[in-house]
Amino acid sequence: MYGLKNRWARGDSNARPSPCKGDVQQADRSPPSLLRPRLGPRSTRYPNHQAHSPAPYTPYALSDLVLSFTLDELTSYTERREYGLSKYSVDWIDRAQKAIWDCTNGSISQKSIDKLRLFVLNKYRSGDSHIKVLSFAKAFLKFLTKARLDTRYYAFEVFLERGRAVKARNNVTNRILTKTDIENVLAHIANAEKKGLLSHQRRQHYTAFVLLGAYTGQRSLATISKLTVGQFREALRSDKSCIEVKSSQDKIKMQHYAPLHPQVIQTIEPLLEGRSDNEPMFEYTSVLQWVKRQKIPMSRFKGHFVLGDLRKFAEQFGDIIGWDQSNRAYILTHGVSGVDWAHYKHPLPENVYDVYMRYWSHVTLKLEQKPYRKAGAAHAPTNTDVLN
Repeated sequence: MYGLKNRWARGDSNARPSPCKGDVQQADRSPPSLLRPRLGPRSTRYPNHQAHSPAPYTPYALSDLVLSFTLDELTSYTERREYGLSKYSVDWIDRAQKAIWDCTNGSISQKSIDKLRLFVLNKYRSGDSHIKVLSFAKAFLKFLTKARLDTRYYAFEVFLERGRAVKARNNVTNRILTKTDIENVLAHIANAEKKGLLSHQRRQHYTAFVLLGAYTGQRSLATISKLTVGQFREALRSDKSCIEVKSSQDKIKMQHYAPLHPQVIQTIEPLLEGRSDNEPMFEYTSVLQWVKRQKIPMSRFKGHFVLGDLRKFAEQFGDIIGWDQSNRAYILTHGVSGVDWAHYKHPLPENVYDVYMRYWSHVTLKLEQKPYRKAGAAHAPTNTDVLN
């Protein structure tokens, strides 16, 4: 029994006797013929050990690696990404696809990826444009990694990183919109009709668009451009007129009510006659192009009026009249991502209208006056926002 125990024990040159006294005594009485002889060093036991050792590791660099992909792979991936997107998003994806193929021609290497990165940085000035194209390129490399089961593809995304430029960040926006600026835009519209540059119907159309954006702060492209005639008809049936903005008509997909100021109702009503309910209320492209061509100057900053300034005016002028913060956040759908908005708050349209009119009922924008044209600092209007 004792001899078998020692026979199958692992031979070791550094073996010591068992710490148990009984085991030591038993090992001493074992027959010498059954004990395994003492083994020598590892090199003598395995003479061919050096021949079986692994080869030394030699790492390779990405600069020496060249991978490939096909135009069909790029096209099929692009089609998947474009499915269900708006035409504006599809346009940027098409640009990114063309840039990837023109710069790489189906070959992925450090040289081709650097060429793509420099092309994007030199062609577009906006940082947002850089992000759109380079992010699409990174996503395509990740797609190739999964589709071809080769992690080397995504390793090349390190060459698509943009340089981190230090930018001075202003805590306060430099685009200050005053009541005078919005009235100046309305004056330009009225003056264009007097000069015969706009028809009376176009003048009403543009005026209603500006008033709705200034009084409610709704986003021009995401919301106002998608509102239909039927939605306004439904809102005007109530004494407390609130248009119901659907989730598909809001940037953050939040269904909400936007009260209609009496001045907005006055300009909207003539535009409803003889039109179908499913027809878009405003011709957004027409308004946008007219505003771009006019280059209407602003009084408090160097630059021209854009449609996005209507939302800024509602926010900034709301501070002047002390607009309730909760009511403002709900109507503008800005800053409503908290738990209280997601699970507790759900105001009724009549209550939204009552709170809104408590602050905006005494505000009136002049529709006709002499348009302001910026000739010098001495002629710039003051920063007094008169309520009436």
